Amino acid sequence: MVNKRKSLPPSLTIKLGKWVWTTLWQIMMSKLAPRNNSGEYIRPASLFRETVNTQTENKYQPASKRYRLFVGLGCPWAHRTLVVRALKGLEDVISITIASPAGDKGIWVFEDEQEGCGTLPELYKLGQPGYNGRATVPVLWDEETKTIVNNESADIIVILNGEFNQFAKNPDIDLYPEQLKAKIDEWNKKIYHTVNNGVYRCGFAQSQEAYEKACRELFNTLDEIDNTLSKSRYLCGELVTLADVRLFTTLFRFDVVYYGLFKCNLRRIKDYKYLSVYLQDLYQLPGIADTCNLEAVKKDYYGNLFPLNPGGIIPLGPDMVSIEN
Repeated sequence: MVNKRKSLPPSLTIKLGKWVWTTLWQIMMSKLAPRNNSGEYIRPASLFRETVNTQTENKYQPASKRYRLFVGLGCPWAHRTLVVRALKGLEDVISITIASPAGDKGIWVFEDEQEGCGTLPELYKLGQPGYNGRATVPVLWDEETKTIVNNESADIIVILNGEFNQFAKNPDIDLYPEQLKAKIDEWNKKIYHTVNNGVYRCGFAQSQEAYEKACRELFNTLDEIDNTLSKSRYLCGELVTLADVRLFTTLFRFDVVYYGLFKCNLRRIKDYKYLSVYLQDLYQLPGIADTCNLEAVKKDYYGNLFPLNPGGIIPLGPDMVSIEN
């Protein structure tokens, strides 16, 4: 018997499929990445901004084994805190709990319950009852008061650098020295907007104009950094600082994730004469390699950012042997 049912014309099939996918993509992206009217990604601000110090009135006093970091191995913002923890030698002072992204739920989850919580949103609500905002990593958690001290990575790395020296194995390492603070802050401001968040502004852009603007700014800054590194070992001279830490975690992920998945593909880091050597140098500092998990990075980005990679296929490459040798 001849099947007389007619299929849709190819052109109509393509138009229908494109309309359905584009509509769904826009809905999903609006939840994943808030944007302005120009389609530019706007990162929400962190809300927990307390600090740890010895001031009498501050409820968060420095102490060994009192605080815990909740981190995700794929997250560059959380990775910063692990790098500083390693450089300062705070592994026995600040404990860590690793959270993993549950792509089908859009939240971070724990392998084992923490404080009676199975997910990061539950931990946030424990720390602040009634909280219904974003639950992101990293989190600096106070195990004594059962509250969140801070969830802004830029703050946390300053805290780890300066407030636990009496317990640190490497108290003499100062990643934010007074004489370099102005220079560090200047680099941090530029690198945050155009590089750290810049790669997300490329990947999460929802218009061609927004993407191209972010991409040009990103590579203009990378070119400037490469030129700077032609004259000095690190961003602020011969000492590694928090500016280098903040840049490192983005560079480590760049060729693996941002170059392809986020369309940051004008150049790879390995194509830069000085940036490539700089990345290798930072990676080989004592303790840093142990904070880097390339497979977790690929799994988290390619496996969980469904709007950018609907098939969920995780690439085999690229080969990152160059930063290890």
